[in-house]
Amino acid sequence: MKREELKKLNLTDEQIDKVMSLHGADVESMKSKSEELNKTNESLQSQIAERDKDLKTLKKQVGDNEELTNQFKELQSKYKQDTENLSKELQQTKLNSAVDSALSKAKVRNNKAAKALLNMDEVKLNDKGELEGLDDQISSLQKTDSYLFDQGSKEPYQPQGGGSKTDPDPVATMTNIFKGEESK
Repeated sequence: MKREELKKLNLTDEQIDKVMSLHGADVESMKSKSEELNKTNESLQSQIAERDKDLKTLKKQVGDNEELTNQFKELQSKYKQDTENLSKELQQTKLNSAVDSALSKAKVRNNKAAKALLNMDEVKLNDKGELEGLDDQISSLQKTDSYLFDQGSKEPYQPQGGGSKTDPDPVATMTNIFKGEESK
């Protein structure tokens, strides 16, 4: 999707910015899901290849039944540990992806800087794949470290009653100073 295509549809710049923002969020979400699936696929492929290799080795070493049983038990425990490690790694990848997506939706300027200020021990993914414990932390960051968030353009601060009475014309001031010195 390109801005020129949207301009041809007679959309205003503000509408185009909103459409591009929504499209960008969708693209980022799809990228993170794609990365997650690729990582899972690579892990499973390597795990299958390693198991096939172990089974071939085991077939070659068929001999003593007790030795075979011991090797079988070792492989079972190794596979169980590998599966647990892969599950933890996959869960962590999902959590990181969901946190990155949530930070992008909150219009964080620098995800890495914002993540450094989060207490990730309190952030969890529930059974539905939703984040818990992050919204409160983001709200707190928006209050304490608002510079991390893109809040759009703001009007410069102008106090009430300000004007020429408190800010004299510098040219007139200099002229008065020189006139005052000439008369002395």
